[in-house]
Amino acid sequence: MQAIIENILLKYDGIEMELIPILQDVQKEFGYLSEEAMQQVARFLRTPESNVYGVATFYEQFRFAPVGKKTITVCRGTACHVRGAQELITSIENRLDIKEGETTEDGEYTLETAACIGCCALAPCVMVGEEVQANLTPKKMTTYLDSQETGDDK
Repeated sequence: MQAIIENILLKYDGIEMELIPILQDVQKEFGYLSEEAMQQVARFLRTPESNVYGVATFYEQFRFAPVGKKTITVCRGTACHVRGAQELITSIENRLDIKEGETTEDGEYTLETAACIGCCALAPCVMVGEEVQANLTPKKMTTYLDSQETGDDK
């Protein structure tokens, strides 16, 4: 991990204003920011670790634990909320035996929510990775997840 981070840091000058792009690059490589990675970034920038941690925790884009191979993002926008987003969240939590913000034991799925994914006319919507699943019901979502496990098409 240390060598990979060193490679990332080669693109930068080591000034504090580069902190966010560096963290983004590290997360892009590993999927999250480990404590060790943030310490290495702090040393490179010659800034306190608390500064790196403070910036990383301020922005919602950064993660501090590994994520699943597939991220399920349930839209909580107004249209999705009105059309049953919470029921979708509950059905996914029950189906995968995780809560929002958690990853399945097998590392396959991470469940998260977003304020809006921009598909209001298709509400309620869920993104699985980059793929939007639209006009969902809890049953349709369960069927979709079942099909992913068996390798069947939707």
